[in-house]
Amino acid sequence: MARKDIFRSVMNVTPASDDRNDAVSYAASGASRSIKSSFEELAKGSVVNLDPDVLDGSFVTDRINDDDDALQDLVAAIGERGQDTPILVRPHPTVSGRYQIVFGHRRTKAARVLGRPVRAIVKPLADQDHVIAQGQENAVRSNLSFIERTLFAKRLADLGYDQTVVKSALALDATTFSKMLTVSGSVPENMILAIGAAKATGRDRWWQLSKFLQMPGSIEKAYTVLSGAEAKSADGDTRFNMVFNALSKATGPVKKKTSTAQTWQSTDKSIKVDMTNSGRAFTLALKAKNASRFGAYLADNLEELYRAFKESETVAKTGD
Repeated sequence: MARKDIFRSVMNVTPASDDRNDAVSYAASGASRSIKSSFEELAKGSVVNLDPDVLDGSFVTDRINDDDDALQDLVAAIGERGQDTPILVRPHPTVSGRYQIVFGHRRTKAARVLGRPVRAIVKPLADQDHVIAQGQENAVRSNLSFIERTLFAKRLADLGYDQTVVKSALALDATTFSKMLTVSGSVPENMILAIGAAKATGRDRWWQLSKFLQMPGSIEKAYTVLSGAEAKSADGDTRFNMVFNALSKATGPVKKKTSTAQTWQSTDKSIKVDMTNSGRAFTLALKAKNASRFGAYLADNLEELYRAFKESETVAKTGD
């Protein structure tokens, strides 16, 4: 739906969820400072009507897929009372007479459906200011999921933008940004697209999935789940849960190997030995009054004892 005074909202970001704590500290610092004056000008700028057919999308996409129901709600709202909030565009950097959308892609789609012009503010922006403005507008949306924001951050990084710009564009706190890096580094992009926006799935679940996917064979197993008919007919959150549950079972706790315990005691009962054999480790625990001296004796004669052990094995193999 339309949002009132979007330009003021972008410059005064209010975290929409726990994923965005400390976001305010990024919104008006670093690279974002360069865009602040532009937003102040935009709030006072004149609005023009543009044909949707002369508008191209941003060079960095921020949505995985559209929510058809939400788009239809937006179409109905604009059809009933008009487009309350203008979109932001810039003159296309390479094609004369066209414009590139900075934010307002869904309002543009709604205008196309309704067959009417789009109310827009045209502002010349450099690429970096473009992505910061686009990202900061994203930060005030409640309907952009964690994985959509993660994919947007990855795409910015792939284009060569440094961490300062990415954090500023999405108003990210350090913890969320760190988990985004882990997720985007371990979950292949085409797997993310196959799962979908997963609107109800937060950062911690995606982070745990990224850990599962580091286990051998887990990526292939995830694709097998996603290729099934049940997954293809499900929504994003259901597909995520199907993959998550399949991998969590496959990477469950490893069963501990059983170990055997024995005890030996000397005939004079001056020393007792507790022995534990787990298959990969064999431990001796010496007790009683001679434990220290006998332990020292064993330590001093380990080389000779091992040589005798090897000789006994050789004799056993040859049958002599």
